[in-house]
Amino acid sequence: MRHRLPIGVACFVAAVLVLGCGKEPDKDQDKDKDKDKTTFTSPGGKKYAVHVEEFDAPHDETEKEGTGAAAASDDDYVGKDRKAAKLSIADAKIVPFDDLADLLESLTSDEDMKKLVKAGTITTAPTSDRVKEEKRNVRVRAWLYAASREKDHDFHLILGREPGKTPKKFMTAEVSGLPALGADFRAELKVPRDAFKTFFTTSTNGSLPGTGYSFYSPPIPVLVEGSLFYDATHAFGPGPRPGPASLRPDMPTIWEIHPISKIVFEPSP
Repeated sequence: MRHRLPIGVACFVAAVLVLGCGKEPDKDQDKDKDKDKTTFTSPGGKKYAVHVEEFDAPHDETEKEGTGAAAASDDDYVGKDRKAAKLSIADAKIVPFDDLADLLESLTSDEDMKKLVKAGTITTAPTSDRVKEEKRNVRVRAWLYAASREKDHDFHLILGREPGKTPKKFMTAEVSGLPALGADFRAELKVPRDAFKTFFTTSTNGSLPGTGYSFYSPPIPVLVEGSLFYDATHAFGPGPRPGPASLRPDMPTIWEIHPISKIVFEPSP
């Protein structure tokens, strides 16, 4: 003879089975996320939380062993795509922007830039230099939301608007690896690279970003200067555009500030 459990007992047993014997998965996941977070104090005394959670596919072909990459230091650029443009600073005046959204509005559309790629005016060859649309230098007040270190030795920065401003907008900027010893712009590009490294390495409990994206909370205020650059490598794929998947929906373009020629952390208002 079968015995039926009272309705109340049956409901309790079902709930235990569904929830895994009384565990609360969401809270456990939050605890795991918190375990991965660290905090650091900047040289200016501000505290930031940082956690690593997303990874990008490689953005650029790198030099093969035997062509200079093996002898390169960790600061030397070892990429190939559009090397001439990436390692140069445009010969143009600096145009200031107080809001990243205004800078994004000023860019030539991706559709028009893709036409230049299709026409072969811009290629991914190492000798592909800046075109007219890229011969612009900008200064923008922004916030650093995330950063990673790329295989070509660039530091890949995700800049965004002031926290709380809508709509959210993000853009890539690169602290470039350095040109070869004796090459043009090495000294100029060493300045922002040193500034970037110094901020994180002199922060209490700070560290440089690695291959995964380090997300900063709150985002770190920065003042960035640099030359505009169109990422022809990702104009038509393959694969997703650069940037962390969680922020990519609010990254409206593959234009970049590349290279950064000056970066100031926690600038005065």
